[in-house]
Amino acid sequence: MREKPLIVQTDGTVLLFVDSPKFREIRTELSLFAELVKSPEYVHTYRITPISLWNAAAMGISSRSVLKFLEENSPYELPQSIVKKVRTYMERYGKAKLMMKEGRLHLILEDPSISFLIFSDRRARGFIQEVLSEKELVIKKYARGHLKLFLVKMGYPVEDWAGYSPGEPYHFTLKETLKLRPYQLEAVEAFYAGGSEKGGSGIVVLPCGAGKTVVGIGVMERLQTQTLVVVTSTVAARQWKDELLRWTNIPEEDIGEYSGERKEIRPITVATYNILVHRRKKGEEFSHLDLFSSRNWGLVIYDEVHLLPAPVFKITADIQAKRRLGLSATLVREDGKEDEIFALVGPKKYDVPWKSFEEMGWIAKARCFEVRVPMPLELKIKYLKASRRKKFTLASTNPMKMEALAKILRMHRNDQVLIIGQFINQLKEAAEKLKAPLITGTTPNSERERLYESFRQGKLNLLVVSKVANFAINLPSANVAIEISGTFGSRQEEAQRLGRILRPKEGKEAYFYAIVSAETLDEEYSAKRQIFLTEQGYSYTIISLEELDEKGSLSGVL
Repeated sequence: MREKPLIVQTDGTVLLFVDSPKFREIRTELSLFAELVKSPEYVHTYRITPISLWNAAAMGISSRSVLKFLEENSPYELPQSIVKKVRTYMERYGKAKLMMKEGRLHLILEDPSISFLIFSDRRARGFIQEVLSEKELVIKKYARGHLKLFLVKMGYPVEDWAGYSPGEPYHFTLKETLKLRPYQLEAVEAFYAGGSEKGGSGIVVLPCGAGKTVVGIGVMERLQTQTLVVVTSTVAARQWKDELLRWTNIPEEDIGEYSGERKEIRPITVATYNILVHRRKKGEEFSHLDLFSSRNWGLVIYDEVHLLPAPVFKITADIQAKRRLGLSATLVREDGKEDEIFALVGPKKYDVPWKSFEEMGWIAKARCFEVRVPMPLELKIKYLKASRRKKFTLASTNPMKMEALAKILRMHRNDQVLIIGQFINQLKEAAEKLKAPLITGTTPNSERERLYESFRQGKLNLLVVSKVANFAINLPSANVAIEISGTFGSRQEEAQRLGRILRPKEGKEAYFYAIVSAETLDEEYSAKRQIFLTEQGYSYTIISLEELDEKGSLSGVL
């Protein structure tokens, strides 16, 4: 057993040995300033990155405490390159500050070399209105977000203390039935920061089922201003409206839906990302981005902020004078644009490991399984001859997965089960064989809502859903999710899918099954998808098809 289980390498890689008695405690601490890369059985690999260090700095963690933690838990002396990296990047946070002075936007620089970076770039030079000194520049107001994005790419994140427009007032109260949980109050206060310029922009990271919507409502109540909420789908928009009506005294006529079906702009407006990035033809202007400026919003809430599409990034750069709250279960993006979210929406303001919520009973206790099934010989031969992309499709849609699915369902015949997948034909086959309803992107919203409501009420205990159910779908009664295919190695997708079943249910545990084709790309991508959840403290029990016996049990595994 290792008392000091960390090995810190010169490239920023940190190895954490699982056999340490302090493994859980150290993993929780390490995840505050490093990102999990892979998690095989005995050694987990983390990487220290600029963004991970800046998010830690934004939450008040010092470079000194990071280095002390690494030194105390490593049997070897820290590489000097890592000591320098941690100090350099964490101490860069705040070297550049934006402040408002007499109505003008000032960039205050502790390090004059940052001025050189700005002046050496033609576009960045255009952001400057006046040079007061090598340590103080007046910036054109429109360039507030664009400058922050430029400097974060240069390795110098800007601390923005320039304040925010209060927006058009809108007064409402919370109903007495809403009692924010302690962590929800902490998240609201971390964002609000007493109403000062040190708050007002940033991201709250909470597990699915922990009440991110309630945090958003809590922030709205603090600010008392007209608010634009941007969500992933029309169904999610209507869920937000239902929650606002449930927990506040806001009248229904003051809540607008701006989606493909309705174009209502009200003091509180809930819009979908899809409608905001809609355009009639490629190359044309986006038809609805002017919604961001159509009213004097005092707050913009980005639900599932990790999904922010490129056109919304652009408009967000232009609206830095508005308060911006991002809500998410994970900040992971597969395109690597975490730095743009950091610069334009704001740094992480609040984050707690998922397992902590499980231990407190705020989310359901979940058990995760990876069920590995063989491929039929004929399909295996076809797989071996195929291109990499075709291999992924063949492995994902392996017909043997239906046998595993049937056995798992026999085991959970009395539970509320979601079957989730990527490939529509595979989902159709499952729905037909099981005589279960199917929800895909082509299912009308009215039908989706009807089926979701029937599931919530217990009239249905089985739903087959495509990736439209990955995000912001409130199905509190679901306690089993079976993933029959996924999107390559998407870590956030896996987290969101587990999140569908994390609402606590008295006397019931949650069960998540990922069915994968053994010894194929499906297995490789499944391991990548699991990385974020592993970082949060979840582990997958690997079982074979044979371990699911004919009676549909786990042969002693459960």
